[in-house]
Amino acid sequence: MLEREIEAYLVRRVALRCGRAYKFVSPGNAGVPDRLVILPGGKMFFVEVKAPGEKPRPLQVAQISKLERLGCQVFVVDSRESVDAIMVLC
Repeated sequence: MLEREIEAYLVRRVALRCGRAYKFVSPGNAGVPDRLVILPGGKMFFVEVKAPGEKPRPLQVAQISKLERLGCQVFVVDSRESVDAIMVLC
């Protein structure tokens, strides 16, 4: 399965919950997570999407750590099953 297929699956799952999965781009801040997910009730979190078995690059790990230190939830997904798991948690 390709990374873009997993990302598309995430977007569909979020839409089924009446949420938004915004493509997150922050000029001058390379390595930020791929998506900012906002669900009803004000639940928000970031998602980094990887191809199956891939791990975040060191720059991505650093950006994820910065967001987590600010109190943000950040998930890394690499399969439909991992997308399903975070949707159950949130």
